[in-house]
Amino acid sequence: MKFLPESIKSIKKRRLLSILLFMSIASILLLGYSFIENIIDLEIIVLFLFIIVIGQVLTLQYFFKNQIKNDYIVSSLNNQIEDLEQSVNKANELADHKSIYLANMSYEIRTPLNTVLGMLKMLKQTELGDDQKAQVEIAEYSSRHLLQLVNMVTDNADVDSGNFKLNLLAMDLKSSLSYIFKVFEYQAWEKGLEFEYKFLFEEKNSKFSLLGDSVRIQQVIINLINNAIKFTNSGKISIIIDQTVGIDNDQIVTFYIKDTGVGMHVNEVKHFLNTSTALNPYVIKDYKGGGLGLSISRQLVSLMGGELKLESKENEGSTFYFSLQLKKTLNVKTEDEAFVPILQEKFSVLVAEDNRMNQKVIKFLLEKQGADCTLVKNGFEAVELYKILDFDMIFMDIYMPDMDGYQATKAIKDTEKYRVTNTPIIAVSASAFEEDIANAKRAGIDEFLAKPIELDKLKELLVKYADKKDASA
Repeated sequence: MKFLPESIKSIKKRRLLSILLFMSIASILLLGYSFIENIIDLEIIVLFLFIIVIGQVLTLQYFFKNQIKNDYIVSSLNNQIEDLEQSVNKANELADHKSIYLANMSYEIRTPLNTVLGMLKMLKQTELGDDQKAQVEIAEYSSRHLLQLVNMVTDNADVDSGNFKLNLLAMDLKSSLSYIFKVFEYQAWEKGLEFEYKFLFEEKNSKFSLLGDSVRIQQVIINLINNAIKFTNSGKISIIIDQTVGIDNDQIVTFYIKDTGVGMHVNEVKHFLNTSTALNPYVIKDYKGGGLGLSISRQLVSLMGGELKLESKENEGSTFYFSLQLKKTLNVKTEDEAFVPILQEKFSVLVAEDNRMNQKVIKFLLEKQGADCTLVKNGFEAVELYKILDFDMIFMDIYMPDMDGYQATKAIKDTEKYRVTNTPIIAVSASAFEEDIANAKRAGIDEFLAKPIELDKLKELLVKYADKKDASA
């Protein structure tokens, strides 16, 4: 588009040249007529003709000079285009060589690793002492961890190039992920870190397998845990797989990866949450070397229908989490137990949550307890809706773009309506950092609810404030 104004200028110059030539010819004809009719003296006519000739020479010189300049620019641009084409061809060749190199490297590393793992398996079948068994087990887990890192590099390269697609198969998350967690457990112990993981699920849903791409889920988990261990020097790595929310024939599974590492600055978190821009690994200074893994993880989660979210405090730690809505393999509706919601009277709840999948989870949990749930996706909408509708309770996600939970809470508490109703506000966060809890108290938030949401804690809060509502009625 930058060439458009130049082309318009060129057209205008040509029009001007045509007008000047036309005026020159008209002037010469007029002078000739005046000479024939003896209207003007010959000396004056000669003077005018001399001026016209000088003007034409200067005009033609100006236009020829610009034409030469334009020809030079065009030639220069053509040379630049050729250079760019050569650079693109070289980049494509380099990308092809990189792909071939990664494939060869993967093969060369996998071959001896598989041999090592085979020999370790044979060694385990021999008579070994307790210490020797422990040493062989550690060697086996370490070898498998190295194999997974090799797989991660090659898989990430496939994702980065776009050469991949989802492969949906029946899977058991607990069995497929537990082995990975065991591998990372040894790695965390070697660094002096605590490592814990747990699976949360309802007993009635445990008999269902889920349809999903187990390999891609594992790839995301490996990327995130690897970063968590890499950037945590002391403390603990915690993994939570929450499978407590099943809606009809679907299961919502939420994955939490928490660490007590270096964390991120608030500007880096905002950049990560801004999904409209590409994730630049150089912007995340504390995660140098991990930016590519984070970017690819976000791509994979998005492809699987979720959104990778982040809550982080500098020098306190980070929590990455995402939710996936997966189909149950058995299309069977089980008979629900007789269930009585804890809220018997009308109880209206406003939920401010920017993540679509988290909205489904909290809406399901609240409505199951008899609450009338209204959802908004950011702090601005929460404030505006609060001004025009009546709510008995507000659940406010802390980390939202543009206007976060603290800012929205302050805006609500500054309204005349709040001074009359004193609506209870519950902060919701995936990571209950000390700073978050302190900020919540300073903002006047009534309660703090951590994700994954504990059903008993949620019931306790609903009953507490429903009773207060009844008492004040």
